[in-house]
Amino acid sequence: VQLQASGGGLVQAGDSLMLSCVASEGPSSRYAVGWFRQAPGKEREFVATINWSGASTYYSDSAKGRFTISRDSAKKTVYLQMNNLQPEDTAVYYCAATERVTVGFVRSDYDYWGQGTQVTVSS
Repeated sequence: VQLQASGGGLVQAGDSLMLSCVASEGPSSRYAVGWFRQAPGKEREFVATINWSGASTYYSDSAKGRFTISRDSAKKTVYLQMNNLQPEDTAVYYCAATERVTVGFVRSDYDYWGQGTQVTVSS
């Protein structure tokens, strides 16, 4: 599976962005997808994940209530809608995929990674 993340940019606090992660699929199309982010000088952290069917989603505490993860299987795309962005959301955002039956919450749960897209939120 190859992943291509896009949609990042420079926005002001309170604005919204939608990130997209397009997958070129391997032998199996049943994969969970997660979004992670990494700010300068910090570890890569979990943001949100969605299972292969789209029926189950999970969020970090910082994303809950502001971010929404969704997927369009026909388009092989997973989205991360981010509302009310704050300066602390500034980071490179990565999408990742795994063929695990269950979703993952840490980096080691994922087998495939996209290249990342920069999100910068000014105050």
